[in-house]
Amino acid sequence: MKIGIANDHRGYEVKKQISEFLKNSGYEVINYGTDTPDSVDYPEYAFKIGKAVANKEIDFGILICRTGIGMSIACNKVKGVRCAKVDNVEEAALTRLDNDSNVIALSYIKDITEMKEIIKTFIEMKFSGEARHIRRINLINNYTE
Repeated sequence: MKIGIANDHRGYEVKKQISEFLKNSGYEVINYGTDTPDSVDYPEYAFKIGKAVANKEIDFGILICRTGIGMSIACNKVKGVRCAKVDNVEEAALTRLDNDSNVIALSYIKDITEMKEIIKTFIEMKFSGEARHIRRINLINNYTE
C-alpha cells in the first residue's frame, strides 16, 4: 500500500517520525512535503496529495500543518478527494467507515504517539459500504454549484 505524506514548514519534523513509523509498518511512503523549516504555502502541498490520490498514485494521503484545517480545505478542492481534519482515533475510524475518506489532515502539535494511533486506525479501517453512506458520498461527488 502506498501512503503519501505532505506537510508545510511546521510539520516537517513530525513528517520524518510519521514516515519512519509507516515504513516500519510495511507501507511504501511517498514524500510530497517540504523538507525544511522555511515558510511555504501549504495549499501547494495539499494539492499535491489531492492530485496523487485522485490519480490513484497513492492509496491514502496524510497532511500535517499547524492545525490541519487549511490543508484539509485546500485538499478538498481536488475532485475525488475526501479529506477529513482528524483529532482523535474515533474520528479517524468514523471518517473511513462512514465517509470513505482517502486523506486525513493533522495538527503537528498533536502528541506523536496519538498521531500514530490515529494514522494506524485511518489506514486499517474499512469503508462500511452501507447504502446510506454511498448515497451521501455520491451527493457530495455530484455537487456542482
